Amino acid sequence: MSEEQKNPETTTVEEKAKTFSEQIEVAGNDLVGRVQDLVKEGNARRLIIRNAENEVMMDINLTVGAVAGGVVVLGAWWIAALAVIAGLVARVKIEIVREDHS
Repeated sequence: MSEEQKNPETTTVEEKAKTFSEQIEVAGNDLVGRVQDLVKEGNARRLIIRNAENEVMMDINLTVGAVAGGVVVLGAWWIAALAVIAGLVARVKIEIVREDHS
């Protein structure tokens, strides 16, 4: 019998972070700036952009490494795509998925 089987307290179980989401509505011309602000906050893990009919227009997964390194804020491809969406719609909904570390 191995040591791990004899002493179950030595085995570690990875805790999964709980996630929750919130939704905000913004004007199309404020979309890029608001998304950049959310990314800079650093606690968002995913952003889902929806139109007035609640259809998903864009789904952006954010990783801790990319956000911490500033890669997402400075040169992400989706900033240009957000600008196009902002020009096409009057109002959009941003669903922000965050992790609860408590």
